[in-house]
Amino acid sequence: MINIIVFASGSGTNFQAIIDAVESGQINGRIAGLITNKRGIQAINRAQKHNIDHKYLSPTDFSSHSSYVETLINQLKKWDTQLIALAGYMIKIPSEIIDRYKNRIVNIHPSLLPKYGGKGFYGMNVHRAVIDNEETTSGCTVHIVTEEYDQGPILGQRKVQVKESDDPESLAQRILKEEHKLFPEVIAKLAKQINNKSNS
Repeated sequence: MINIIVFASGSGTNFQAIIDAVESGQINGRIAGLITNKRGIQAINRAQKHNIDHKYLSPTDFSSHSSYVETLINQLKKWDTQLIALAGYMIKIPSEIIDRYKNRIVNIHPSLLPKYGGKGFYGMNVHRAVIDNEETTSGCTVHIVTEEYDQGPILGQRKVQVKESDDPESLAQRILKEEHKLFPEVIAKLAKQINNKSNS
């Protein structure tokens, strides 16, 4: 059973979807901790409700980048981290973490990458751009996290039709429902691969 760490910056609905998938047995792993860069968010409440350890770590609270990275690495080591899932985490992952957990960090993005990815494309910005460009299809993507925003290998996608009546909020709601299905499915596959490697 692998140790999964979730990073979140907001309400944590994708975090909840992962919690539910772990508790139902869909994911053969345990959520060993939550990292957040914001205080007082719903994601922390979810962690507390499910007895999941959590740690607030924001780069702005550290005197140097290196001390922030060192603290983050030590926390991940303490939790014996094997897989990291970014569930609405709004700051860039340091390159030192990406190198250390190569191909073990996954992110969910609310578009069909490579469309509408990269710096500045997050949250409602994505859905607004999709509607402004009169796209007929959008969706969500789970991908491996690399140095460049939203450019890592794609592990799974779900499509959602864009309706003529859609505004960014209504489109976001329908895509979010698909995110809640796709993210746990991909994490379950990765957990299975990691478990198989450690058992072989």
